[in-house]
Amino acid sequence: MRQAPAYVPGHQLLAGKSVLITAAAGAGIGYAAAKRCAEEGCRALMISDIHPRRLEEAVERLKAETGLQAIYGQLCNVVVEEEVQALVAAAEQTLGGVDVLINNAGLGGQKRVTEMSDEEWLRVIDVTLTGTFRMTRAMLPHMEKRGTGAIVNNASVLGWRAQKEQAHYAAAKAGVMALTRCSAVEAAEHGVRINAVSPSIALHDFLKKASSQELLEQLASREAFGRAAEVWEVANVMIFLASDYASYMVGEVLSVSSQHA
Repeated sequence: MRQAPAYVPGHQLLAGKSVLITAAAGAGIGYAAAKRCAEEGCRALMISDIHPRRLEEAVERLKAETGLQAIYGQLCNVVVEEEVQALVAAAEQTLGGVDVLINNAGLGGQKRVTEMSDEEWLRVIDVTLTGTFRMTRAMLPHMEKRGTGAIVNNASVLGWRAQKEQAHYAAAKAGVMALTRCSAVEAAEHGVRINAVSPSIALHDFLKKASSQELLEQLASREAFGRAAEVWEVANVMIFLASDYASYMVGEVLSVSSQHA
């Protein structure tokens, strides 16, 4: 197994930009992306989450770790349209316009199709796919009016590949990919770029709690490097797509995976 590389320092890829990230108060990809945005020179950052205490702690931790003080938190459940609209309005006002939106909110689980209830299916779809749609729908008019902006969605390799007990999550992530491609074509007419990342397995505390050690080891063994990704390795690709280095990329879904073909 190859060890993870050293943490790469920031290169000001988002200098002068403002960023909004959903579901970024935990220990996963969202928080890693928020930290990386600050390290890459964004001028202001807003993160959302559904947990008040965790959100407040995340904001203070980000300020301490990155030195950026223009970091704000806003409670938002992406399944509630009123909260989505309130989040976008707050970000537009507080940040002076949003240059980058990272749609990170998602929900998984493990259940066989024959044992899955309608409620379990719909909950994953509502958070992961429809939540991404709601955020995109709310933010796009603002970006299109300014004629610039970038949206980065968090998909998954399960949108392409099969894994048992993941039908709801895989269907939702495949939907995120399709939403990315179709909305990107519409947004490009107004100078806005929409792309997505497609991670395989990135280890963080919530995933460790939600999955068995046996499953995590099995998934990691399928990777060419013999290990799971670090959350910041996924965040790095999000930052690239959000930056001007990806200025000609529209509707792309980049795999962040070392899985064997």
